[in-house]
Amino acid sequence: YQETSYSSNYSNPTFITYVRESSMIRGPKFLVRLRSHTVFENTPVKLFCTVEGYPTPQVSWFKDDVLLDISSGKYFVEGSVGIHSLTILKCGIDDTAQYTAVASNSHGQASSQAAVIVKSDFHIYAILPEIKYTKINITFLETFDVTFGKEGDCVTLACKMTISPNLANLQPEAQWYRDGRKSDTDFPLTTLPTKPATGVLFCFSSDGPPPVPLAPGAPMDIKIHDANRDYVIVSWKPPNTTTEGPIIGYFVDRCEVGMENWMQCNDSPIKICKYPVSGLFEGHSYCFRVRAVNSHGISRPSRMSNPVAALDPTEFGRLQATKLGGKLDVVTIHDDLEGIGKAPGAPSKVYASETDRTYVVLSWTPPVYHGKAPLWYYIEKSLVGSGSWQRVNTQVPVRSPRYAVFDLAEGKEYLFRVLAANMHGISNPSEPTRPIRTQVLRGVPSAPGQVVSTRETDTSVLIQWAPPKEPNNLIGYYIDSCVKGSKNWTSANHKPLKDTRFVVHGLTTGEMYMFRVQAINELGLSDESQESAPLSVRAALSTGILFVFSPELPSSPYGVALLHCDGESMVLNWKRPLCSGGTPVTDYYIDKYNVAKREWREVNVPPLKERLYKVPKLTLGTVYQFRVYAANFIGLGEPSSPSAPFRCEAWTMPEPGPAYDLSITEIRDDSGVVEWKAPVYNGASAVTGYYVDICKEGTDTWTVANAAAVNHCYLKVKGLETGSSYVFRVRAENASGTGKTSVPSDPVYAKALSGTKEIKCGVDEKTGDVYLCFESCQITEKSQFVWKKSYQEITDFSKGISIKTSGNQSTLSFKNPDKEDVGTFSVSVTNTDGASASYKITAEELEKMMALSYDIRNPIIPLKSELAYKIMERGRVCFWLQAEGISSAVTYKFFANNKELQTKMRHDVATGIIELVLDHFTEDNEGTFSVQIQDGRAKAQSSLVLIGNAFKAALAEADYQRREYIRVKEGPHFSQFLSVHISEDASISLICKVANLKKESAFHWFKDDVEVIPDVPADLSSGVCRLPLPLEKPAACLKFEEATLFQSLSLCPSLPWTGSSAGDLVIQCTAEGIMLQCHMKYYTEEMKIIWMLKDSKISSSERMRVGGTPAMASLEIVEPTERDKGVYTFQITDAEKTYTRTLELSGQGKWNRGKVLGGLPDVVSIMEKKTLSLTCTVCGDPKPQVTWFKNDQEVEPGDQYVILLDSGKFASVTIKGVTLEDSGKFTMCVQNKYGGESVDIIVSVFKHGDKIPDIKPMAAPKRILPPTHPIVIPISSSPAPAPSKSSAPPQSTKSPSSSRFGARRK
Repeated sequence: YQETSYSSNYSNPTFITYVRESSMIRGPKFLVRLRSHTVFENTPVKLFCTVEGYPTPQVSWFKDDVLLDISSGKYFVEGSVGIHSLTILKCGIDDTAQYTAVASNSHGQASSQAAVIVKSDFHIYAILPEIKYTKINITFLETFDVTFGKEGDCVTLACKMTISPNLANLQPEAQWYRDGRKSDTDFPLTTLPTKPATGVLFCFSSDGPPPVPLAPGAPMDIKIHDANRDYVIVSWKPPNTTTEGPIIGYFVDRCEVGMENWMQCNDSPIKICKYPVSGLFEGHSYCFRVRAVNSHGISRPSRMSNPVAALDPTEFGRLQATKLGGKLDVVTIHDDLEGIGKAPGAPSKVYASETDRTYVVLSWTPPVYHGKAPLWYYIEKSLVGSGSWQRVNTQVPVRSPRYAVFDLAEGKEYLFRVLAANMHGISNPSEPTRPIRTQVLRGVPSAPGQVVSTRETDTSVLIQWAPPKEPNNLIGYYIDSCVKGSKNWTSANHKPLKDTRFVVHGLTTGEMYMFRVQAINELGLSDESQESAPLSVRAALSTGILFVFSPELPSSPYGVALLHCDGESMVLNWKRPLCSGGTPVTDYYIDKYNVAKREWREVNVPPLKERLYKVPKLTLGTVYQFRVYAANFIGLGEPSSPSAPFRCEAWTMPEPGPAYDLSITEIRDDSGVVEWKAPVYNGASAVTGYYVDICKEGTDTWTVANAAAVNHCYLKVKGLETGSSYVFRVRAENASGTGKTSVPSDPVYAKALSGTKEIKCGVDEKTGDVYLCFESCQITEKSQFVWKKSYQEITDFSKGISIKTSGNQSTLSFKNPDKEDVGTFSVSVTNTDGASASYKITAEELEKMMALSYDIRNPIIPLKSELAYKIMERGRVCFWLQAEGISSAVTYKFFANNKELQTKMRHDVATGIIELVLDHFTEDNEGTFSVQIQDGRAKAQSSLVLIGNAFKAALAEADYQRREYIRVKEGPHFSQFLSVHISEDASISLICKVANLKKESAFHWFKDDVEVIPDVPADLSSGVCRLPLPLEKPAACLKFEEATLFQSLSLCPSLPWTGSSAGDLVIQCTAEGIMLQCHMKYYTEEMKIIWMLKDSKISSSERMRVGGTPAMASLEIVEPTERDKGVYTFQITDAEKTYTRTLELSGQGKWNRGKVLGGLPDVVSIMEKKTLSLTCTVCGDPKPQVTWFKNDQEVEPGDQYVILLDSGKFASVTIKGVTLEDSGKFTMCVQNKYGGESVDIIVSVFKHGDKIPDIKPMAAPKRILPPTHPIVIPISSSPAPAPSKSSAPPQSTKSPSSSRFGARRK
């Protein structure tokens, strides 16, 4: 013998196992050969044989050397554990033949033959005596009980029965079933007077102890698919994980038959319950098992699979038996019989017989081959769209016309083709397959629906549930149970269940239990379903809250009515039995009675499920009567009384037929609701309305309950007398009149049930769902709540409507209520004395509840103060708001122009103040500031718009505070700035005063950046610094050394050369118009200058702005017009003379920049989810371009923002479904090459139900935009006189100039 050691890689200690490998039989051998049979015609015959071999031989059956066609249904072949049989179910004369069983494996073949002779049964009746059959009665005295056990335990199941008569030579056989399927093993039944017979029923087995605590249970139901030469596909079902951690994956192990050493097939855990095992040896047989893995460890291995041989499944189809005579047969492969040939032809009909996530199983038809050389195949694949082919099996040629291609990508489309080859060459490729898409991993199933528990026995409960909406290749369900108040969930079934109902056994009587369900597929378990309502375990048919029924037959139906007749058939309706017998009535049967023939006949053989039936095949003019039977689980009840005689004549009256199925609900002391169904026969025109008649029981007086016809099939009848009984009937009406009356209803007692409650309507404080809640005053084990709208049962739950029932209370919830939910809602409780109620939701009430629902789902944190700002020292800006109250878990975000700020933020729970501090407040901060607050589910948002003058004021204040802090707090500063001091002797001095001086402080004077040393040093004690200044020195500045502090002063006395330095007038283009400029060496506004147009003096105004800089005097003309044409004169006077400079605007050229003419508001307030349209009129030549900005960010057109410019005049932006994020500043810019304008609009979005914010419009002036390109101004060619000494700078060629006016200097 051979000893082999094996160590496990997945446990802490190392286990050494010694395995003895004994000798194994390789070739097939018949231990029991076939025997010949002689049988009579039309009788069955069964041929048996026993074969052994390794690997397990495959047996094929031949009739006269022709392979049997098993698919015909005449022959039945079985094979298990080496025992094989062929059954001919009904022999014929043509079945006389010689039958051969051929056993084959990779090591050889063996065969056995037998003859079957079929004789005619002509002499049977003459030979055999008459057989008298004896009936054997079997009565079970004791049924099976539910048995529980653990994995690995031995369980015995037993029952008792009596057999009469008990014949020793005629004993019955016991057949075993498991999960509804016949067991493979037959157990003989032994009957002794004192010994019970044995059998089987339900057995519940729990997982054995895991190798590691909290490790998962063992997988189950191991199956082998698509076995071939070198691979098989193994599938299994996952175990339940009630208290264990989630399963990470699985390990698949294999073991060769006859060996005991298991080898792990995958290196890392796989996550799905299917795995292709490759690398098998052809002709060897294998067994497989699976282990589950979680974070705690590895489970026990699953039950071992049945042995499977790695063989080509098509190999036996290529065998051919040649009869040599006697008992000698030669079995050859088809290829060996062919002559010498050449390269094979191309295969055909390539298709995918199985498709999975990462592999595809291909099958094809072999080519017609004529050669002795072995034939094999190559497979090629191509990703759709790639245009290239890749060979799959480069190392291992394939001999069978079937192959699995692995390692494919999920959800991709592939093409496949096959090539045949032999030693002479390779064929052309086959036609490519159609695109084959691999499956996509869809995930685990969704959670199962509502779980309902119902009492059954003292130790069991019936569980029912709705299947998941997304099954995703559902395998089954696991059910868990838990005692109310504990969290110890235990599994009720350790094997996946495919049905949606299950009886949980082994519960404690009187204990309260809850249940939940999980769905599973090959990827694992779904989320748990909602827990069922707690249920006390006790027998179902015990004393209940309302009624007690013992199972019995139902009572008879009654009230058979004729609804329509067409001369060949009649439509009937009837009322339910008053007593169902304790179980629901499921079926109805109808008998008809021909009055003339006086005989009853059955109408329907299949049972009827509804109480409306069209009786066919009637004779015109014949009178019929009908009776109805009701059936339940126990059996068929008594028939109803015969109906009134109905003559089979076609209805032709123009009025409608009778309504039917009257029912009375919501019975109160003075009212009740009558419901009915529309007539089957409408008459000559459609039904337009209904009338309800009422009659007090005991009288024949009928009165109309409604003066005007109603167009729906229900009516609330009021004005009833408490304690009186009433009968109702209904009449339908059309254009021709009122039709037949319905069958009267059963008497109704006008008295509300004791403890009756009405429907409550409200909004859930936690979820915000609108709900209708009804608490029934009566309830039974089998009661159900039926909710209706407009008295039509609610069956569509796709719009967020849900029903939740717990005990005697049921709630109808609206997750997404809308206007369609306005109407009357009603509920009735089955198996009670009529417990029911209704509630009418009006449009006004629904609107209020929707607003309240919105507030609950989107709670708002009330604010004491909206977002504001304050300027702090150092020029820092603090943005703050104050809430009514916040918790320590509050979170908040600040935004500036839709960009989140990550800076200093803090909050105070005591005061509710939330602050953000900006250390650097600059021009870039202009725009909209907002803060978003969330405290639990409550939210709040506030915004502050800082643009235009408001922002400039805040920026100026911040700059001032920053300078003051530096001046006062951080060192020396000027307490008195630099100024000119003229003494009595007409001497000029520059004087300033500095505070916070130190001993080491020093002063430095500069003139035109050249240091000047004063004759008298500065007085550090007083901080006064003086510099005598000669008259010819025009300017000086002081620099304080220590603090890098500067102060400058320019002096321009009326010197003789001041006016002579003036240069020629030049024209420049500005954002708002044009500017005339005169450059000079020194200029201040105190100088004596005059601007004139056509000899008229120009005064400074908003349109004519006179000003300048220290080196230039200027005149800006805002929005120049035709009136501004002409000669402009500039005069400057000094001590000696007056200097004049002129420039003529000739009016050549045109200039019409883009403008906003009007139509836009300053402030817009709008409720969210509405549509906002901003429209205005623009102009310009050429046509301007319009650009929209949101908080200084350009708006991109899309589904939400629609931007239009119609005819170059009407500009608009439309915002669809505005949200709170759309609050802020919107800017429209209109611009062409000559310039343009921009205007701001403030948009404020508020929530539904909030008060419209009171935002005062701030006058935001239009901003002028400069031209986009330089504008050339034509200038007159006449030369201008040059000044004597001009220091004006030359005109820059880069500066833009106006094109509306030509210019000519003088």
